[in-house]
Amino acid sequence: MFQVKKLVSHAVVPKRATEGSAGLDISSSVDATIPPHKWCAISTGISIMVPKDCYARIAPRSGLTFKYGIQVGAGVVDSDYTGEIKVILFNHGAYDFTIKAGDRIAQLIFERIFTNELQEVEELVETERGTGGFGSTGL
Repeated sequence: MFQVKKLVSHAVVPKRATEGSAGLDISSSVDATIPPHKWCAISTGISIMVPKDCYARIAPRSGLTFKYGIQVGAGVVDSDYTGEIKVILFNHGAYDFTIKAGDRIAQLIFERIFTNELQEVEELVETERGTGGFGSTGL
């Protein structure tokens, strides 16, 4: 179970849109307008407690991206961060994009992490792929 704290009374607690949804929809706690080709950090009015073996990824909602060209920027909520969650949005559209308090703007997806120690080595084990990248396995 994950804990969530409302930082403002009108904040919306994240919830799944359907039983099978991977992410929990998160909502804006403010009215905002994002001009074309600009970034904006949107307040959610919530903070969360993430278990030590996890992090929460702030991911886009497909409808906002497809219909309006709204992209979610970098969004990692570490297990030791307890401040307000803000969602970084970019407007790829040609017009202002208006958000109202309560609008769903992104989703939280909880993922497990491995915190193994990193070991520096002189050489890595050879693999069939080797250093081939960016399309090296076919298109």
